[in-house]
Amino acid sequence: MKENDRRRMRRPEAPAEEIEGQLEGRNALTEALRSGRTIDKVFIAAGETDRALQHLAAQAKEAGAVVVSVDRRKLDQMSFTHAHQGVIALAAASTYYTVDDILEEAAQRGQAPLLVICDELSDPHNLGAIIRSAECAGAHGVIIPKRRSVGLTATVAKAAAGAVEYMKVARVTNINSTIAELKEKGVWIFGTAAEGSVPMYKADLTIPAAIVIGSEGDGMSQLVRKNCDVTVHIPMQGRITSLNASAAATVLLYEAVRQRLSK
Repeated sequence: MKENDRRRMRRPEAPAEEIEGQLEGRNALTEALRSGRTIDKVFIAAGETDRALQHLAAQAKEAGAVVVSVDRRKLDQMSFTHAHQGVIALAAASTYYTVDDILEEAAQRGQAPLLVICDELSDPHNLGAIIRSAECAGAHGVIIPKRRSVGLTATVAKAAAGAVEYMKVARVTNINSTIAELKEKGVWIFGTAAEGSVPMYKADLTIPAAIVIGSEGDGMSQLVRKNCDVTVHIPMQGRITSLNASAAATVLLYEAVRQRLSK
């Protein structure tokens, strides 16, 4: 095979740094429009005849967005996810909420707070999947740190399948200070670890609860672990001894759902 042919077959490289507010794919744009988020510009693949995509572009235009037809190769160059489905939108940057906003959401629903605290997650797919699971489980918010953590990027939004439009995400300066603040407000902190002292089925997740999910490689940091009220583990029956971060979060969130529905 000639070198030129090899170059053509290579997947285009993603830009060096993701931009918060870039949305990729049809579902991400659909949910953004449905939630009322401001869409500034929509890039759609030139010559695209898919009626559903054309209808989506028309909706964006009605909402005030500028719709531009561009060569699909341009979309490929812009894309971070390599799965843009013929459409990329530039929206107003994602709004971050405060911890008080999250607790107020629980109060308005008349429910005991249920939160997820992500301790330095670096994989955008994991964060996106956690946000999606949290929204599906009816949690009230997700907390991430400003440093050493992925933010609400295009890849996160894609992995969340639109859930970023409905889930309150707080970005805090210091996770341990936030844990102390939550404790003062009556929220129990449940850290997750393979060697956790309590099986998740015996942890009372019906009370105001924040589930801490550690980083992909090292789990919770030592100080965060020390500041948890309880460490819980997911009983493992197979030969693999752990789940990845997003799978663990999902299992624990739905154990909380099960307990709360049974109460």
